[in-house]
Amino acid sequence: MVEEFIASYARLLVSSPQSIRVDVENIDNALDEITIYASSEDIGKLIGKEGRMINSIKTFISGCKAKGGKNYRINVKPL
Repeated sequence: MVEEFIASYARLLVSSPQSIRVDVENIDNALDEITIYASSEDIGKLIGKEGRMINSIKTFISGCKAKGGKNYRINVKPL
């Protein structure tokens, strides 16, 4: 659920939505690391001014954390 939402939300924000890839790595039972891969020119759009866009994604994730009890860490990396 979280992976699909982040992928669809990120595709709405960037210039080349076909390049978005989201990977989830299970660090331990209580922590998942979510990595958003995007083209280098779209990374700034995902992070936003003063980190506002990535913070909005983190706010959504905190709602999932409250429901499912898992912690999430989000990274944005170039392809």
